[in-house]
Amino acid sequence: MLYDSGFAVGEALVKHPKTKIVTFTGSLGGGTALLKMAQERPEPIPVFAEMGSINPVVLLPKALENRPEELAKTYSDSITLGVGQFCTNPGLLVAIKSEGLERFKKALADGVNNVGSGTMLTPGICKNYGKLSEERLSNPEVEVIAHSEKLDNGKSNQALSAVVEIAAADFLANAKYREEVFGPYSMLVECKDVAQLEQVIASLHGQLTATVMAEKEELASYKNLTNLLANLAGRVILNNPPTGVEVGNAIMHGGPFPATTDGRFTSVGTSSIKRFVRPVCWQNWDDDLLPGELKTDNPLNIWRLFNNEWTR
Repeated sequence: MLYDSGFAVGEALVKHPKTKIVTFTGSLGGGTALLKMAQERPEPIPVFAEMGSINPVVLLPKALENRPEELAKTYSDSITLGVGQFCTNPGLLVAIKSEGLERFKKALADGVNNVGSGTMLTPGICKNYGKLSEERLSNPEVEVIAHSEKLDNGKSNQALSAVVEIAAADFLANAKYREEVFGPYSMLVECKDVAQLEQVIASLHGQLTATVMAEKEELASYKNLTNLLANLAGRVILNNPPTGVEVGNAIMHGGPFPATTDGRFTSVGTSSIKRFVRPVCWQNWDDDLLPGELKTDNPLNIWRLFNNEWTR
């Protein structure tokens, strides 16, 4: 582990001829800078950078009508979990105007306002969160739904949670609202109808996750929306918050740019190793000359053959 107060160590590592691949978690600016360095080397190398994601959550009308307080509890917990320092933090909530949405907003405000401040990872992250969240809170087209005032002055790097609301037309008119605010923050976009809701989703860039909170009987009416979400994100979730990543064979923790620099891979789970390997074909070699892993009498390969997974 190497520490650096600037960028010199990272740049030296990326440009060193013995470095063959780069992985990165951080800002969009940092990830794209590393990608550019890697591509400009005499021998370009792959970069898998996990960068910005606002992880949109669509709240469908029936779900809001039937269980607004339950949904509010789920998302007040998810937005503030770990002081919002999860790459899958739900930074964008999208819904159609309704009575159920009003009840959801009231319960969400109660939940967020009751969460005290928390310690962020570094002074820089905390300072950037304070700057960006205050900028959003002060914009005239934005309405503050909740802004906790429970600040712990006895600790450093403290961040307060906030949720704001904006009309869909204003959200669509300004690209800055589609940028991540890393921390315990979320923006609710209120739409007038389904068409406007789809416009909002279609305006987004690549994401790590996209979520639908819905009743089963209403999902069939929103196939176009779910198709949009599948094109947008690496993980499409139904009736669960996006925070919390279970490591396993099926997990996909990646997504189209700018969520990552390469949406074909996951950075969590069994298949994450594929970022670090490349295929090699040994053509026309006798069995005794092959690497041990590929020989016919290798127990693992016998198991693969039995399970129709023979790939040699």
